[in-house]
Amino acid sequence: MRNIGIKNKDGLTEKEFLDSYIPGNYKRPSNTVDMLLFTVDDVPVEGKDPDKVLKLLLIKRADHPYLDCYAIPGGFVHIDEALSTACYRELKEETNIESVYLEQLRTFGDSVQRDPRMRVISIAYLALVDKTNIKAIAGDDATYAQWFTLKKDFISSNNSGIERVDMYNLTFVSDDGDVKIGYLVTERFVKNGIISIKVPSYELLEWSKEELAFDHIDLVYCAIERLKNKIEYTPIAFTLLPKYFTLREIQKVYEAILNVEKPFSRANFRRKINKMVIKTEKEKLTSGRPAICYMFNEGWEHSFFEE
Repeated sequence: MRNIGIKNKDGLTEKEFLDSYIPGNYKRPSNTVDMLLFTVDDVPVEGKDPDKVLKLLLIKRADHPYLDCYAIPGGFVHIDEALSTACYRELKEETNIESVYLEQLRTFGDSVQRDPRMRVISIAYLALVDKTNIKAIAGDDATYAQWFTLKKDFISSNNSGIERVDMYNLTFVSDDGDVKIGYLVTERFVKNGIISIKVPSYELLEWSKEELAFDHIDLVYCAIERLKNKIEYTPIAFTLLPKYFTLREIQKVYEAILNVEKPFSRANFRRKINKMVIKTEKEKLTSGRPAICYMFNEGWEHSFFEE
């Protein structure tokens, strides 16, 4: 137990110090929470099983700043509430969504000008959710809440030997097709000893008539990178599937999250997830033919040395 009777350099005990402390004498930032909800959705393909795409839920802001711009659902943390409570309150108020598992992504605050109103530090959260179980309805300071298909298309790569620079187009297309947002993403790989640090920058594409509010393009980029990393060592991708699924279905979920240009080799993919799934006696009709169903192996644990 600490000795609360010890006096500081001004001769005050802890109680005396706290009694005389005035928080308003010190400038401090406001805090917000932002929630990135991702899903994987079907895209019909004539004569074949549906493909899958990665989607993100965005709201359209109903007030300044960034009036009418699309943004990640979120808002200010009340002085008397926990961060997790603020997350679920804001999610409910802006999208009418609740009972979603969220995990903390990162704190954003390096740019002191990220919010034109005041100094704001944001704690971002992300989740993979089943779109069929969610009915997003805008509320509070949002006029719309809708899903956007995300695509990260490779453009070019340049390696000078000192620095490597990769360029991509990151695009958002609403489910109704009426809203299209696009950014040029430049990834610079900067050496820090033996480690290369990826430093992204963003530029709105000329054809894009809309933009994301605040620095939310940075939040989206970081969330996509985290998802790609997480499916390498966690079973998070399986949360988007029913209890019984085909190997083709889980492969397409992985391909959508990783945004691969070419489908994986079926043999290589099945070898990679072999220990993560259990074969069942159930079958599912796919492309006019029955396919064997699998289920997630609840006993699976990731191993660093696993092939």
